[in-house]
Amino acid sequence: MRTREEVDATLQIAKLNAAELLPAVHCLGFGPGAGAAAGDFCLLELEPSLCQQLEAGHSLVIRGDKDEQAVLCSKDKTFDLKIADTSNMLLFIPGCKTPDQLKAEETHCNIIHTEIFGFSNNYWELRRCRPKLKKLKKLLMEDAYEGPDSQKEKDSNQSKYTTEDLLNQIQASEEEIMAQLQVLNACEIEGEVYFELSADKICRATAQMLLQNAVKFNLAEFQEVWQQSVPEGMITTLDQLKGLALVDRQSRPEIIFLLKVDDLPEDNQERFNSLFSLREKWTEEDIAPYIQDLCGEKQTIGTLLTKYSRSSIQNGVKVYNSRRPIS
Repeated sequence: MRTREEVDATLQIAKLNAAELLPAVHCLGFGPGAGAAAGDFCLLELEPSLCQQLEAGHSLVIRGDKDEQAVLCSKDKTFDLKIADTSNMLLFIPGCKTPDQLKAEETHCNIIHTEIFGFSNNYWELRRCRPKLKKLKKLLMEDAYEGPDSQKEKDSNQSKYTTEDLLNQIQASEEEIMAQLQVLNACEIEGEVYFELSADKICRATAQMLLQNAVKFNLAEFQEVWQQSVPEGMITTLDQLKGLALVDRQSRPEIIFLLKVDDLPEDNQERFNSLFSLREKWTEEDIAPYIQDLCGEKQTIGTLLTKYSRSSIQNGVKVYNSRRPIS
């Protein structure tokens, strides 16, 4: 236990002016169980918004199977978990008062003897990442719904997933998972929910059925057959096929073929490599549906194109090609 005289002597040796410091002095010491307690705790660095969520009573969840890199999820965001080493020892001191707290109190030249409960040389830091949603479609496609009277529905051995199952197995936040279920046109079986037909979705599904049976399709012939194949009163437009099919207007006659965005790689560079392998030059209008899902919190289609492609003018139209050779 240090005395005030010992503290003042130490300040003098260190050539520090006591008048420039707070009057209260913390004297730190390791308790008998500090070493053992060090491995029982992890430090996590949180941005202010996540701290506010925890303080408001919300939860953060770590998700990932044994063979997957762990991610941390809030209600609406996903973060990569990275361990960061530090050369400074980080101390766990229960009830320790910060300088701001001490300033707010009327403290005298007293000595506060504080016991260190534990320590660490690393902490976990969070980096915002895109949700890892490829697995969601894979799980759902294990058992596509065929109607209440199908034999498959009567077979209890078929794979089925509750919302809780998906939250446990998919590395994404709840809001991101629910949004992707909408994108995948998934529905809850045996819910209380009523559905109505969506003209755009029926037209899109009909187009996919027609296109998946042909490598390439004459555009004019496809549009005629497509319109004849949808229910009466529904109008087909190529805008309904964004991210599903691609039109080649350079060929004669013009053609259309199936190209689904969810079949492309999740990694940014791999996605662009795949697209530029398929077509050397792209207009922004054509490529946008195939990179829209890559846009992060502060990214736009324009910033992605600037980073992963170079632009030029071709016949008065701005086009984009790869920054690197594509084998």
